[in-house]
Amino acid sequence: MDLSLGLLVVLLLILGAEFVNGWTDAPNAIATVVSTRSLGPYQAVVMAAVLNLIGVLSGTAVANTIGKGIIDAQVVDLATVGGAMVGIIIWSSLAATWGIPTSESHALVAGLAGAGYATAGFDALVLEGWVKVGQGLVLSTLLGFSAGFVIMVLVYWAARHAVPSRARPKFRVLQVLSSAFMAFSHGSNDGQKFMGAFTLALVLGGQLSAFAIPKWVVFLCAATMALGTITGGWRIMRTLGGRITRLETHQGFSAEMAAATTIELASRLGIALSTTHTISTAIMGVGATRRLSAVRWGVTRELVTAWVLTFPICAAISWAVVKTMRTLF
Repeated sequence: MDLSLGLLVVLLLILGAEFVNGWTDAPNAIATVVSTRSLGPYQAVVMAAVLNLIGVLSGTAVANTIGKGIIDAQVVDLATVGGAMVGIIIWSSLAATWGIPTSESHALVAGLAGAGYATAGFDALVLEGWVKVGQGLVLSTLLGFSAGFVIMVLVYWAARHAVPSRARPKFRVLQVLSSAFMAFSHGSNDGQKFMGAFTLALVLGGQLSAFAIPKWVVFLCAATMALGTITGGWRIMRTLGGRITRLETHQGFSAEMAAATTIELASRLGIALSTTHTISTAIMGVGATRRLSAVRWGVTRELVTAWVLTFPICAAISWAVVKTMRTLF
C-alpha cells in the first residue's frame, strides 16, 4: 500500500482518536463491575479488551453509518476527516483529565459535521445519518433510564424472598456476565465508529475504490481501543461506578443489562449511540428505584453539561482546524 504523507497523518489521527475512545469510553463497560468489587481492575480491563474485539467483529452496520451517513464523501477530502479527529482528541483528552465521561459518538459526529461544513457547507451533511443520530439520542437517554428502572424493579421482585448473604455471591457472578455483555455491546457500537472513519479516509486517499471495511482495519482499530483502555480510564470508572449513585452487585447487574441490551439493539439497526449516555442513564434509572434522592443529581448535571457541550465544542474545533489548514496550505 503506497500511502501519501497526508493520508498517513489522517490515519494516525484516527487511531489517536480511537485510542482516546478506549481511554474515555471503554471504561464505561467495566466501571460498575469494578466499583462493586465483582472483578479487579486489571481483570476487568482484560475482559473488556477481549469482548470489545469480539463485538467489533460482530458487524459493520454502525461503521457504515459513520463512514457513509454523516458527511458526503463526494464533497469532502482528507483534511475534513483529519480536522474532525483533532477536535475529538482535544475535547476528549481534556474531559478525561477532568474525569468527565463524554460521548465519543457525539464527539465524532460533531467533529465530522464541523469539518464537513468548513469544507462544503451544508451540502456536506447527509440527512439520513443525522436522523439515526437523533434516534441514538432517544435510545441512549429515555430507553437507557427506563430499562434500568424496569430491570431493577423486576430484580427486586424476583429476589424478594432471597437471603441477602446467599444472593450476593450469585449476583456477583451475574454481574461479571452482564459486564461481559456490556463490553461486547460497546465493541459492536463504539468500536465500529472509528473504523468507519478509517475506511472513509482510505477511500478519500485513493486506497479503496469503494467503501468496504477491510478485516485488517477492524483488528487495528480494535487493538488500538484496547490499548487505550489498558492505559487509562480509571477516573471515568470512578465517576460512573460510584459518584452517580452507590451501587451493589444486583444494581450493577441491572444497569449493565439495561445498557447493553439498549446498545445491542441500536447496533443491529445501524444506529450510533453513546455508550456513556446509555450506561449513565441506566445507572440513574437503577438508583431512582430506591428514591430520587439516591441519585446524585449534582454529578448528573455535570455529566449532562459535558454531553451538551460536546456538540458545539467539537464542531467548532474541527471547523477551525480545517479552515486553518486551508489557509496555511
